[in-house]
Amino acid sequence: MMEIKQELPKWFDGELYNEGTEVQNRFSGEKYELNNVELSMYDYIMGATIVMEMGTHDPRMITDLRKGLDWFRKNNAEAYMVLLD
Repeated sequence: MMEIKQELPKWFDGELYNEGTEVQNRFSGEKYELNNVELSMYDYIMGATIVMEMGTHDPRMITDLRKGLDWFRKNNAEAYMVLLD
């Protein structure tokens, strides 16, 4: 089986983790195992989401959040459906 090498996009300014872990959807409770790259993007998306829920609506953050969600849909559609949809 060939391993697919994922890379974070150039615009990503979050932390790249060394390891992945299992993540749980905060609403449904469903879990999904993410690799280090996916976990880095997931945490970036969740952080931006929380900041926006607190009332901050920075246009750049909204754009980056959308780009992050698009990246996740493209790179792991199954995990996206479980954790972010």
